[in-house]
Amino acid sequence: MDPGQQWVIDVPAGTTGGRVWARTGCSFDGSGNGRCQTGDCGGVLRCAAYGQPPNTLAEFALNQFSNLDFFDISLIDGFNVPMDFLPAGDRVRKGGPRCEADVAGQCPSELRAPGGCNNACTVFKQDQYCCTGSAANNCGPTNYSQFFKGLCPDAYSYPKDDQTSTFTCPAGTNYQVVFCP
Repeated sequence: MDPGQQWVIDVPAGTTGGRVWARTGCSFDGSGNGRCQTGDCGGVLRCAAYGQPPNTLAEFALNQFSNLDFFDISLIDGFNVPMDFLPAGDRVRKGGPRCEADVAGQCPSELRAPGGCNNACTVFKQDQYCCTGSAANNCGPTNYSQFFKGLCPDAYSYPKDDQTSTFTCPAGTNYQVVFCP
């Protein structure tokens, strides 16, 4: 997408969840084959799988509990572009998560990646950063997740970061994901 360009995604009825992310540094041929520096999804223009880290994620779970949608910005797969994820229309006043900081520009050297900033799980693949294995039930913030949380307080910084990172709206709400607000 070019700056200022909009793209509308009509989510089919019955969809329960999904992810939206920006891809940067992309080059595709006429057949839709190519690569992206961040957020690449198997070298194809039309993604059929998750994007490769680092990528800032807008995640949503629709009509999941008590007629509510749950939505968030996640930095669990790292960061590639600033993002806002807001209810559309009149509900904008209610707000949603924002991550407008220059995370990549302040990224610790050990997490730096071309075009972005990786999460510690991606780099070190250790239970304490991924909230897996021995840390699955007692996972907490680390210095790295606190780096992300300090710059983007609304965003998930590690998998168990629910308290300050999950937002809700009534089911049926329309949303806007804004890249590089």
